[in-house]
Amino acid sequence: MTEISWAGKYKDGKKVAPIRIALPFQTIETVNESAADRNARIASLFAEKETATDSYNRLIWGDKKYVLPSLLPEFAGKIKLIYIDPPFDTGANFSFSTTIPQHEDEETLSITKQPSVIEQKAYRDTWGRGLDSYLQWFYETCTLLRELLAEDGSIYVHLDWHVGHYAKCVLDEVFGYENFRNEVIVNRTKKNFIETQTIKSFNVSYDSIMIYGKSDKHRINPVYKNVERDDRWHSFDAPNWSNTRPNLMYELFGKLPPQGRCWVWLKEKADLAIKEGRLRANAKTGKPEYLIPASDKELLNNLWTDFNAYSFKFGYPTEKNEVLLERVITAGSNEGDLVLDCFCGSGTTAAVAEKLKRKWLTCDLGRFAIHTARKRLLGIAGVTPFVVQNLGKYERQQWMKAEFEGVEQLAQRIAQEKAYRKFMLDLYNGSVLTGAYSYLHGVKAGRMVHIGSVDSPITTEDVKQAIREFWKLSPPTPQRGQQGGGIDFLGWEFAFDLNETAQQMAAENKVLVKFKKIPREVLEKKAVEQGDIKFYELAALSTQVSIRKREVTIALENFILPPDEVSAEVQGQITHWSQWVDYWAIDWNYQADTFHNEWQSYRTKQHQQIELSAKQGYEAAGTYTVLIKVVDILGNDTTKTLTITI
Repeated sequence: MTEISWAGKYKDGKKVAPIRIALPFQTIETVNESAADRNARIASLFAEKETATDSYNRLIWGDKKYVLPSLLPEFAGKIKLIYIDPPFDTGANFSFSTTIPQHEDEETLSITKQPSVIEQKAYRDTWGRGLDSYLQWFYETCTLLRELLAEDGSIYVHLDWHVGHYAKCVLDEVFGYENFRNEVIVNRTKKNFIETQTIKSFNVSYDSIMIYGKSDKHRINPVYKNVERDDRWHSFDAPNWSNTRPNLMYELFGKLPPQGRCWVWLKEKADLAIKEGRLRANAKTGKPEYLIPASDKELLNNLWTDFNAYSFKFGYPTEKNEVLLERVITAGSNEGDLVLDCFCGSGTTAAVAEKLKRKWLTCDLGRFAIHTARKRLLGIAGVTPFVVQNLGKYERQQWMKAEFEGVEQLAQRIAQEKAYRKFMLDLYNGSVLTGAYSYLHGVKAGRMVHIGSVDSPITTEDVKQAIREFWKLSPPTPQRGQQGGGIDFLGWEFAFDLNETAQQMAAENKVLVKFKKIPREVLEKKAVEQGDIKFYELAALSTQVSIRKREVTIALENFILPPDEVSAEVQGQITHWSQWVDYWAIDWNYQADTFHNEWQSYRTKQHQQIELSAKQGYEAAGTYTVLIKVVDILGNDTTKTLTITI
């Protein structure tokens, strides 16, 4: 078969294969889980058995480069349908627009959030060398997806004119030309030309969906679309060449069948049809005629032009229409089958799969995408339990191993890390800590400093290891347990479950920790030279708790977002702190396992208001740990732990 080639496809005569290291998933939130299932899950953890969440649908925050191989041990050959909507265009990026909620009589203010450092790296990995790097990235992705696909499964790949013809060649190579099923044409959006004398190209009005099976076992379920047709009346007589059906030769509406013909039904059926209005005499000719009711359904072909493929109901830039996913999922799976989308976006695939009673897996690198999808799923009445997961620190470790192989390269990477950490410590007015420490990197004003990696978020595990090293410092130092001592964590990104959870763990170990965000201005040489770099602590959350008998009320009192997150202009548009809050949820009985979403309030495009207090009744007296999670309008989360005695 003819093969498409690109720079980087081969190394030493062999195709460059994707990373295949399976990393353990970390569950950071369970949603809509019953109390009974939660208790069973906690019991299974102590018994070291499979947990109840193993069968839950999964919303995964992470790079598919690591997520897909990590799914293989459990799901290889088990996924019935894969729908992917990979980036089409080199101009695509990870920035997104969001709005500041206003009062009903005020104009909504839109702001743009720039991509994180991690997202920028993923963009460079995909498009850094132009089409060559895109094709290698696409080839590696498809190779892993094929291994996840069931023998009778199918994959639907949504593309446009930028890379569709190249991607088709890659798909032929990975899945086999003989397993190509269809190219489906779908409308993009209705868009007209601005009238000018000349144009450089015709308006692009469609996208393509390439459909492949994994083997000849694959079948497509018939799918129908709604149509409008009029009822049709047909002549009631038919040829009777043998003239051997006397039971069809009877008088009807005063007429016999024409010579050489007979009626199409027996007299008993004809009499019933007359009563039901399905058989009548034609008003002009008097001849009998019967009704064929108009069908409101029509079997689909590969031209899906009766709707637009894109829908921006949830405000996501590449959001797909639910009608499109309904057709894809109906055609490619049955109830109870497993559906995968590794380009989650706003969560359209997962939401439609949920409504159509399929199981689903979906992932995305963007924090905002995960947050948008979570809200969307929560908006489905009776949504089945699902978990939010990530790969934690393991993703960073394996990225280091994969990206910097060999002694010489590893030595270079170590030197780069040392230079990077010293650079950050200089900006922070700290100094390098000498000694064999992996998680403690510097000292400032009697406090230890941890510098987060450029490549991944700071996690609870990072905090735990830093605290262990803190207490192993020898001989005793001013940083060790004395007033003012503790650890500052400087990071580009912070894990979903970090802030208050890690604060509580640190307090139990008598260590004062602070989390400070590395501002993006450090990437600007001029800002560094002028000394304009400031490290801000993570968002601060204040709450008020009131207890009446066994009923607890928790109210949000204040939420302070770090000023470096948005411009001064946007800051000036905030008239009340609650405008920063997009979503908040409560685990009323946190048991140090994972955040269990038992109550939530959030904003949507249709409903901008959010509740600022919540109530919970407890059946038994005792001391309970309550964990509160707040997600701001930029997709960042802040958690707070409360201890309540009933």
